[in-house]
Amino acid sequence: MIDRHIRQTRARPIRPPRERGTWKAFALAALMHLLLGWLLYHGINWQNNTPAGSEAELWTEIPDLSTPTPRPAPPPPAPVKVQPAPPPAKDEEADIALQEKKRKQQEAAAREAQLAEQRRQQEQAQQEADAKRQQQLAAQQAAMAAAQKAAQEKQKQVEKQKQLDQQKADQQKQQQLKAQQKEAEAAKAEQLKEQKEAKDKADAQAKAKADADAKAKDKAKADAAAKAKLDSERRARLAQLQGQAGGGSSDSGEGLAKGGTGRGAGGNATSPGYAEKVQRRVRPNIVWAGETAGLETVVTVRCAPSGTLLSSSISRSSGNDQWDEAALRAVRRSDPMPVDINGQAPASFTITLRPAGG
Repeated sequence: MIDRHIRQTRARPIRPPRERGTWKAFALAALMHLLLGWLLYHGINWQNNTPAGSEAELWTEIPDLSTPTPRPAPPPPAPVKVQPAPPPAKDEEADIALQEKKRKQQEAAAREAQLAEQRRQQEQAQQEADAKRQQQLAAQQAAMAAAQKAAQEKQKQVEKQKQLDQQKADQQKQQQLKAQQKEAEAAKAEQLKEQKEAKDKADAQAKAKADADAKAKDKAKADAAAKAKLDSERRARLAQLQGQAGGGSSDSGEGLAKGGTGRGAGGNATSPGYAEKVQRRVRPNIVWAGETAGLETVVTVRCAPSGTLLSSSISRSSGNDQWDEAALRAVRRSDPMPVDINGQAPASFTITLRPAGG
């Protein structure tokens, strides 16, 4: 469409635009020239005419100086008559008319030259406008071509960047998958390691428990044998003491171990009332809130002659580790142990403990 407009413009001849109000401008110009000629004429005539002179006599009264009288106001001056200007000569009018005609001819020639110059300037402006329009069209076409080329380059860059981003995303995804696989393998290895450690620990605990049970059984057997031996020795000593005293038999320590509140004591080379003393000392220190049925623990005690507790250990377990610990704590809290009638505590003895109500 732009090329078609350019071809149509080139096919038609360049014409100056039609001006409006030309005759009105001419009429106003002629009127202004007439007014200017009238003003020049009257101005020159006023400068060339010499005003006629006039004469006037002024009379004033001589004042009387002997008596002061008020000074009257001076009379107003007489009006000066101005002679009218004589009519202009015919030669001057002819010169003025000739000058006016020449001036009009010059103004007409100047107007023609001005119009010709305006037409030339309009043609030149039209040519410059056409050239500028063509340059603008060429610049627009070049800009459009450059814009299209830039858009194509940008599209290529965008597509290339998308491909690079896609490749980078694929690489990151692969790296993440590898990292997740490594983490899964590490977690699985850690889980297997924990399972193995747990199994080894369970095996060690089972073995330790079996060893402890075996040791406890062996110790229980040894304690039972020692207790039987101590009981036989104690009965022999009691029989000897009873034979020496000539009295009846009495075995308070043994009876205490089997009856009462379930707490008792026994030992070697002790008086009949020593077991009751140990019972009164240990009983308040027992703290137990669990079950009571079938629980019985034998604690072996070693003391100094002053009653200071040297050691205490479980010689026969009840099967309940918590109750065994409670019984052992009760014995340790009873330090020092009471002394016998001879002022000394036995070197070693056993205490059989049951919870209250057991």
